Amino acid sequence: MIRFTHLIHGEGPVSGPAAKHSHLAFEEGRRGPVVFWNITSRCNLACTHCYLRSGPRRRREDELTTGEAKSLIDDLAAANVPLLLFSGGEPLMREDFWSLAAHAQERGIPAVLSTNGTLITPTVARRLRDAGIGYAGISLDGATAATHDLFRGVVGSFDRSVQALKYCIDAGLRCGVRFTVTKRNHSELGRLIALARSIGVHRFCVYWLVPSGRGGDAHADLQVGPGEVQGVIDLIYRETLRTDPAAMEFLTVDAPQDGVCLLEMLKADAHPAYDRTYRLLARMGGCSAGRRVANIDPSGNVYPCQFAQFREFLAGNIRDRPFSEIWSDPGNQVLTAFREGEARPGSPCSTCDRQEVCGTGCRVRAYVRYGDLNSGDPLCLRHG
Repeated sequence: MIRFTHLIHGEGPVSGPAAKHSHLAFEEGRRGPVVFWNITSRCNLACTHCYLRSGPRRRREDELTTGEAKSLIDDLAAANVPLLLFSGGEPLMREDFWSLAAHAQERGIPAVLSTNGTLITPTVARRLRDAGIGYAGISLDGATAATHDLFRGVVGSFDRSVQALKYCIDAGLRCGVRFTVTKRNHSELGRLIALARSIGVHRFCVYWLVPSGRGGDAHADLQVGPGEVQGVIDLIYRETLRTDPAAMEFLTVDAPQDGVCLLEMLKADAHPAYDRTYRLLARMGGCSAGRRVANIDPSGNVYPCQFAQFREFLAGNIRDRPFSEIWSDPGNQVLTAFREGEARPGSPCSTCDRQEVCGTGCRVRAYVRYGDLNSGDPLCLRHG
């Protein structure tokens, strides 16, 4: 992810010095990956772009039991995981969610929630706060009910998700908007940011569509082109500059090359944050899949990231080996491919002077388009 606010201002209400006492502050010395855990494939919505193909009747028969899930949390604690993200499906549909959240809290693992928000009430928001959930990311895919509800497949979901943000704020729980950019909603981004600002959310997170799951099925109809990409990045940059960094932060996800765009805009503006931003982005070094992040699906399968849930990218299963062993195994071919892959010779990335900043972009998008992890992200404005 490219944390525009943190990179430019050096702080933010969720990441950075302003959050150093929150559950989202990564602990110094921790070496494990951030883990995105799909605890269930069940969901009360049926989103057009869901990478897990979740839905009301999509519960897997081999979903991890409560005992297995708690043992996994124990192992994640031993692996020094700095952050555990409960996701789904809709994680609040899993009956033992509260038990799992409490166990993570007991084991000292900072935890956050990725949710559609429709099941959050004032009571649920307070309970999330008390359970040690440090942040709730709530998905909104439009500034209007008409747009959002069409993506989500359920009338009324927009109003319930917006209300959920308000409930979280009232409960003292940090929260933010998660917005996936598509051809059908990119024009509403400015209005959605204005709505988020009026509510008082702490974070606005822009996701670029990755062709995985139902998102892959609808990719041709939904994926934006270079003009829309540039427009979104320009807007996020302008909003970052004009927004109090202690009030709301902006970031983009699933496109390391956004860091290159940010650097070019900072350079053009002769902004004093350029040098520090460059150093931080170069230290991150591009796609985090299999390096700084990992994914565990409802059945215990381990993947390099949540969007890499393809059979050929299965790194192992926690029922066969603990996650900590899978992650640290130098002979794991899948993880090695994501960790050590370099730009394919002859590809645009191989001669790019910004490769140290973004690597080759999103490896999954490259794989889906070209059949090669190292061929470069097709959403790159330089070479796509």
